[in-house]
Amino acid sequence: MRTLVLETTSPFQGLPELVAFNEGLFAQEGLSVQWAERDEAGIKTIDAKLADPAGCDPFTSHGALFEQGKADLYNACEWGNYCRVQDTTVGSRQVGRRGIVAYAAIVVRPDSPVYTPQQLADRSVGVPFYAGTHYLALHMLEGFLPRERIRVCRAPAGSRNRYTFMMSGEVDATTLTEPYVSLAEKNGCRIVCSALYHGTEVASEKVDAETYAAFNRAVREAVRRIAADRRKYLQYFIDYHKAKDPEIGMLTLDDLRESRLVVCDPAPIPDDELQRTYDWVKSWGMLDKAASPLALVNMDVQRQAHVAAE
Repeated sequence: MRTLVLETTSPFQGLPELVAFNEGLFAQEGLSVQWAERDEAGIKTIDAKLADPAGCDPFTSHGALFEQGKADLYNACEWGNYCRVQDTTVGSRQVGRRGIVAYAAIVVRPDSPVYTPQQLADRSVGVPFYAGTHYLALHMLEGFLPRERIRVCRAPAGSRNRYTFMMSGEVDATTLTEPYVSLAEKNGCRIVCSALYHGTEVASEKVDAETYAAFNRAVREAVRRIAADRRKYLQYFIDYHKAKDPEIGMLTLDDLRESRLVVCDPAPIPDDELQRTYDWVKSWGMLDKAASPLALVNMDVQRQAHVAAE
């Protein structure tokens, strides 16, 4: 049985992997999956004056153990993984999109004067640099505001921490993922805008096409099971967090929305989307070393593995 070490993942970004592990689907494919416990919060403080990620470490959470040789595979948002792969010291490459399409929202306090994205002009929006909701905030806000009026600032990667900072007034708004969007709503907060986004898997040279195909076959079966009974698997969003966060433990399945749980079969990054994403991230000054998006993906493993997994 082949051993594969994964960095730990939250349900909002890795539910199919968690289901595949807990329901023995990896083992059925001849994979012994082990978990390397990463610090999901990474940076734990907020810096309302730091608006530019230039010079910040993209490996404060995702990829940190991988870069130390302690993990073989991790998943994170596609935009951030372009930057991590650019800056890798161990030859990491993306090998395809993960099996969950993450949901996130920009949220404000109940007493906030902000009701629309336009009203966030020049107001602080706490985001976790190089994580999915950082890039998603930029995407959403630039549809309503000129870039010079978008004021994101560095906040921790964990939604719990960002939610606390927002509620205490240290930022005007922040980005949240589930189950914290639902918790915020239950406590009277308003969603200003929301969207879905893809993530990708990043692999070491140890993960060949055969191994990744086996991994994806297990994930595809997990995707099938989740899609067939989304309400059942929403329980993961509560159970994963409740031990560390009693407030999440007070949520029920009725507090969560099935429509926010979106899964799809893992797949290669389409060539046109690869180029557009590369161009967009570069336009924000976060890709200055990679001469081509093709340098950020192991195209051979991606192609062979996904064909073999079907």
